[in-house]
Parts: sequence; C-alpha cells; structure tokens
Amino acid sequence: MAEKKTRAAARKMKDKWKAKVWYNLLAPEMFNKQLLGETLADEPAKLVGRVAEVTVQDLTGDFSKMHIKLHFRVNRVQGQDALTQFVGHDMTSDYIRRLTRRKRTRTDLVVELVTKDGWRMRVKPMAITDRRIQASKQRAVRTIMANVARQSAADQTAGEFVKSIISGELAKSIAIACKPIQPISRVEVRKSEVYVAGEAPGPPEPSPAEEVPEPAPEAAEAAKPEEPSAPTQEPAESPPEEPSPEELKPEDFESL
Repeated sequence: MAEKKTRAAARKMKDKWKAKVWYNLLAPEMFNKQLLGETLADEPAKLVGRVAEVTVQDLTGDFSKMHIKLHFRVNRVQGQDALTQFVGHDMTSDYIRRLTRRKRTRTDLVVELVTKDGWRMRVKPMAITDRRIQASKQRAVRTIMANVARQSAADQTAGEFVKSIISGELAKSIAIACKPIQPISRVEVRKSEVYVAGEAPGPPEPSPAEEVPEPAPEAAEAAKPEEPSAPTQEPAESPPEEPSPEELKPEDFESL
C-alpha cells in the first residue's frame, strides 16, 4: 500500500514538472536588454517578483568588476521573455574586508537621493584613508560624500547614475572633492537600493469641486468699481475788453 502511494506521488511530481516552461530573463533598457539567464515557471504570473542576481563580469566580460553584484526584479512577462527592473547592487563581503586594513579609517555613509528622472534611491558609499583621522574630519568627509552623490544624481538619469556607480566615476568624484580635507586612498559605493522606480508623483490636480469658476465677462465688468468722473469746470468770465486806440471816436475826446 505504501509503494502505491509513493508511485502516485512520484507520478504527480513528474506531471507537475512537465507543465513548467523556460522563460528568458532580460535586463532592463539601461543594460541594453541583455540575456541574464533562464528560469522555470508553470504560470507567467508566478514570475513577477522574482529577483535575479548577476555579476558585472557576466554582463560586460570585465574581470575587474567580478565583485559587483547587480539585482534585477521581474516586473512583467511578454511571451517567453521576463522583463526585469534594476533594484540595486552590492559588493562581495571578501572584497570589502580586503580593503580594510590596520591603522586605516573607514568612513561609511547612507544617503537618500533623487535622480533627474524621478527615481528615489538609497546609496551607501564608503571612504578609506591610508591613516587614522579625527572624528571632525570624518564628519566633513561624510558631508562632502552626501553633497557629491546628491548633485550627481540630480544631474543624471537613473541609467546614467547607475553606470557612474559601476564604472567608478562617482567614487572618483567623491575622492577628488575630499582631497582638500583629507586624501582618500579608496572610495567605493558598496551598496545601492531602489525604493521608488520611475517618475516621482507630482502635486495632485484640483478636483472639480475645488475649482473656482471664472466670472463671466459681463459680471466682471459690472464688478469693476466705477471710476469717479472729473468735476466739470465752468469757464471763467473774461474781463471786459477795452477798446483799442484805433476804435476811439472824436466824441470820446470831447468828453475828456
């Protein structure tokens, strides 16, 4: 009896496995929709939400970037293709441990920023000096790192900003900005997280009930205050004209 149950369960599992289909995992537009790998699912709806982890070496073939891991989440399925979205990256723990040595100071920071196209991200850079530094210098370095990261994100789209993190351009900009305070031997963005993808919502539009109707032109003219008319001035009486010498008559001389 137990053997029959085992065979039935094995047959059921076999049939369930046959119902599954292979789907292609594609990278988002910022990575040119490269093929990340394949995954199995019996229904396309079950793919949404899955997270794939790929190293930069797998995408670009650059051996020096093998310690950077990219995370992609499936957001929709089109046919046999599962389209993904970038949700963050991190670095391997052995690489970070290798950077930290004795008699050095590691300054960590967590900064939230918004990209040019409205993506909201959380970035965690770190700066390592070749010697120990004071706490006041560490605070100054953190302030500079936050300002440079926010400004860089505000000037770039999400794709451009992620590429600057992976290529090391952002780390280079931070190291140059911190040089007047303290020379930095190494800067790395060890982790990033996307918590709002796409454009940030704008201000809500007013509802029809809140909209104030514009007054009609006739009502607007009637509502205008009447301008006081200027008082009319009566013409002043002109003095009597005296006769000119030419108009005097001889009789007038006799009366004098």
